Formats: sequence, structure tokens, C-alpha cells
Amino acid sequence: MNEIKKEDIKQEVFDLYDDYAHNRIDRRDFMQKLSAYAVGGLTLASLTSFLMPDYKGAIQIKSDDPRLKSEYLNYTSPKAGTIKALVSRPADAKQKLGGIIVVHENRGLNAHIEDVARRAALAGFITVAPDMLTPLGGYPGNDDQGRELQSKRDRNDMLEDFIAAYDFLKNNKECNGEIGVVGFCFGGWIANMMAVRIPELAAAVPFYGGQPTAADVPKIKAPLLLHYGELDTRVNEGWPAYEAALKENKKDYAAFIYPKANHGFHNDTTPRYDKEAAELAWKRTIDLFTQKLR
Repeated sequence: MNEIKKEDIKQEVFDLYDDYAHNRIDRRDFMQKLSAYAVGGLTLASLTSFLMPDYKGAIQIKSDDPRLKSEYLNYTSPKAGTIKALVSRPADAKQKLGGIIVVHENRGLNAHIEDVARRAALAGFITVAPDMLTPLGGYPGNDDQGRELQSKRDRNDMLEDFIAAYDFLKNNKECNGEIGVVGFCFGGWIANMMAVRIPELAAAVPFYGGQPTAADVPKIKAPLLLHYGELDTRVNEGWPAYEAALKENKKDYAAFIYPKANHGFHNDTTPRYDKEAAELAWKRTIDLFTQKLR
């Protein structure tokens, strides 16, 4: 990135980026509205560059890390025929492992989510990170086109394809049959809905994800760990009703709202990243999976 500091950026700028990243405004409107914040020595080009993901500079676990065995595999899915996925596990595993499905945001399987899947694998699990853009040619290499492609797929169809990933992992000879899911943004909604749809799911961890209806909550059997950012007012609007339903139905859940954190706070490729909140949320996530999947 450049010399712009996160603390110098107004919250309205992050909210504007959130609108753009979730297709509520197009790029032209985003740039036009963003230009209002390019004042003084802050140019529109530098502000835009600051907000966009830096995938190359933020990778924690490289694709060829010798501690892991990672490969792309295809599995059968009901809506897409086949789905391509990154499958990762520790290279020195001597026994069957708990499984984790890692669900991407609203732009396909990009480098960041692949990195997150490898991080989870390095913690001692076999992970599957599907790419829901497979039937449209796969993640195209940049998020703008990825969002455009993903908007062409029905989210309920994609839910069925992620449920198929559960079946794929359940039948993997290296998996012990105990499977959880972690998802981010769109993936957070998928994680919630997989808990609704799969009674045998061992754990679900939605990061700032949309909530199921109150009518769906009684179907949830898996323990839930829910992460929200305090400043993510759009997603958080649905939390009080969800929590009330979880309490009413006596569900096993823990929820954390991280102070001063934005939507996307776990994504360390953008300035919305909150290191303290992200590391704590991830520790809690791995602790739950360690408890439930082994």
C-alpha cells in the first residue's frame, strides 16, 4: 500500500467501499462518490489503491508450503455438475483428520480464501475450499470480475453446491467424519444455512454473515460461533432477532461483536483488517474446531 494511514480515513469511506464490494453501487458511482474524500494531498488514485485488496503482500501460508499437501480436486455437485476446490492437509498427518469447509466471500475462490484454507489445514485439519464460480470458468483473477460472475449464480444453488462439499469431505478417506464450516460475508450466510440444512454438522463459524429466518433456527443442531464487527451495521441489523431465536430454541452458540471492527475485519488484504480482532476471532475458531472435530 502507500503512506495513507487507516486512522486518517473516515468511516464513511469504509462504508462506501462496503457498498461497492457488495454490488449495491457500481464502480462508476463508487469512484464518483469516493472522489469527495480525495482532498488535500490525498489523490483519488492513491485512495483507491489503498482500499483495494493486496493479495500478493498479505499471503501468510504460500501455496507450496512444504508443511502441507495441497491440490485442486473436483467434486460432484447437484447444481453445477462439478465444482473445483482446493483441498489441503498437513503433509505429515498420520491419522484421519477433522474436516473444515472454507466458504469464500461474494467473489469466488481468491488468493486470500485459499490462504485461509491453508491456515486452517496447518492447524491440523483437512480443508476444502470450493470455488462457486467453477461453472462460469472459475475465479477470474480479480475481485471486480469475480463479483460480477458470482452475481449470476443463485445463492440457493450455491448453498446446495456447498452442501455437496460436505458430502465430498465426509467420504474422503483422510477425514474422520467430523466436519465443520467457516465462512466469510456471503460465506457467513452459507455457514449459517449449512447449520440449518445439515443436522450432522459438527460446528459452524460464520464471520459477519447473514442470518437464517427464525423459522429455520429450530433445525440447527451444530454449535455456532458467530463473529461480528461493531461497525458492520448492515449485517448486524439481523443479529438481535437471530439471537432471540437461538435463545428461545436453547441452541448452543457463542457470539462476539468486536469493538470498532468493520465488516471484513478478518481479511488481512484490505485496510478494513483489524489485526487484534482477526487474531482473536481466528483463535476462537480453531479452538472450537479442535474441540468439536477431533
